[in-house]
Amino acid sequence: MTGLEKTATILAAVGAINWALFSFDWNLIEKVLGPESMIGNIIYWLIGLSGLWLLVKVFK
Repeated sequence: MTGLEKTATILAAVGAINWALFSFDWNLIEKVLGPESMIGNIIYWLIGLSGLWLLVKVFK
């Protein structure tokens, strides 16, 4: 597993955990970085791109 794959997997896992916590009305990213922060938005984009990249790799 390359460094990119490890990073994408970790980011996708963080995104999945955040979605689970969001169902309890608790947002991990906002708690750590603050609401509507620029870094938070970048993290959300990276999580989304990681998920898409992993999905493409699964179907290759």
